[in-house]
Amino acid sequence: MSAPEGPRLRLDGVDPLGPAAPGEPALGRDPFAGEPCDPLGEALSLLPTPRPRVHRRRGAAAPRSLLERWMGEEVLERLATLGEQAERAAGDSGFSPSALRIAMPPFLALYRNWFRVRSEGHEHLPAEGPVMLVANHAGLLPFDGAMATLDVLLNSDPPRLPRAVFDRFVGRLGPVRRFFESAGAVMASRDSLGALLRQRQMVLVFPEGMEGIVKPVTQRYRLQRFHTGFVRQALEHRVPVVPVAIAGSDDQAPILYDVKPLARRLGLPVAPITPTFPWLGPLGLLPYPVPYRIVYGEPLDLAAEHGPDAVRDERLVGELARRVRRRVQQLLDRRRSS
Repeated sequence: MSAPEGPRLRLDGVDPLGPAAPGEPALGRDPFAGEPCDPLGEALSLLPTPRPRVHRRRGAAAPRSLLERWMGEEVLERLATLGEQAERAAGDSGFSPSALRIAMPPFLALYRNWFRVRSEGHEHLPAEGPVMLVANHAGLLPFDGAMATLDVLLNSDPPRLPRAVFDRFVGRLGPVRRFFESAGAVMASRDSLGALLRQRQMVLVFPEGMEGIVKPVTQRYRLQRFHTGFVRQALEHRVPVVPVAIAGSDDQAPILYDVKPLARRLGLPVAPITPTFPWLGPLGLLPYPVPYRIVYGEPLDLAAEHGPDAVRDERLVGELARRVRRRVQQLLDRRRSS
């Protein structure tokens, strides 16, 4: 008498083994029929298989991090373009595109959210060739130079990085100097400025020098005397001069009083008293969140107007420096009144 047929294994109403033959065991086929009996494996074979791992093709773009997505694709592309330019450029100024990329997020946050920079006149920025941007300077700490540098990088087409010139006093601050140079800045000297112009680069200068950033609140938005070195370089290398007005930096750290005896004793350009310094300690040096407005004026071709021999005329050189200063002051006054 044959054994009674047991229950068949079914999943979702489907018999995985097909119709049972007479006398076939209940769960699986006859183990003596020549085929292995593995009912569990046969059941698992009906379950969904894991999705195969997809390997990224070589050369494909890596997934963006949260920080990179915040920076934006355009900013990353502009930084990549600067890296390619740096590889082709000569010189030993210490500029490092990788260091600039590391420094970009905090300065981009200042640009977008703290100073809320707006600018105009980008059509006056030459797309190629040597050019000198001449700007006013204020605010105790050189955030205006950093914001102007970043603004040019973000709004020039193709992207260009202006090589900002910093004062010799900063050159005595070793770590600060190395950071400035790695981000593309250079210490003020005739040789360094001339080398950059011969490399056909864009240079950002502040002819007021330290007198600009340490002026008291009573002189805010009044440009100090312009040093004439930038005029000599523009005439000698026959490069255009673009006047730049930066409104906002005069309000970021108003100097109420300068303790000059203390500054001389410490070897500093200024010993400032501000509404927050020294009362809040180092935090008192942080700039106020004032809006920045930057205006680029029409280029001035001083060499084409006066010829290369004008560099030897001291009186003319001084007059040209005052002319550029008046132009920057006009742009600054016009932007503040608008």
